Amino acid sequence: MEHLLAIAPPVEIKSLRHSREDNAIRIARTCYDHIAGNLGVKITDSLIEMSVIKQSENDFVLSHEGEHFFNDFQIKVEDVKKKRISFCHKCLDCSERRHHLAGALGNALLERFLELRWISRSVNSRALIITPHGKKAFRTSFQLKFDRMKAPLNNGMSLRQLFLIDIMEAY
Repeated sequence: MEHLLAIAPPVEIKSLRHSREDNAIRIARTCYDHIAGNLGVKITDSLIEMSVIKQSENDFVLSHEGEHFFNDFQIKVEDVKKKRISFCHKCLDCSERRHHLAGALGNALLERFLELRWISRSVNSRALIITPHGKKAFRTSFQLKFDRMKAPLNNGMSLRQLFLIDIMEAY
């Protein structure tokens, strides 16, 4: 299926509004209940660099330093571990083609960023809006650079095609 989608013609962007929506959702969006897109991948990379999480074959593993990091960030790790969903797993990002943090810990980060108003939800899509305050805070806390945060082109595939690939990979 992925090979067929890769050679299928991309969905034509016919308006400036459609182009902006497509770009916004590639930069930052929700994926189920956690952060995805360029922002989700960059946060995950930063957490790995800071030794907050470590990669295993199929999941991320929270380090001892990571427990302190999240508790200092007002995310109670013990409470998050009690949720009925996977704690700290990898989710392949459909636009970045790299993993971002998912599971209960990924959801806790999304909720905390919303609470701090570093990000806000878009009204009409799954896109997340990075606030001016959030840009400063992400720079300080996660060493993220937003001047280079642009949506990847992905060989001309539309987000619809990329989402279908993700669905197929899940099964």
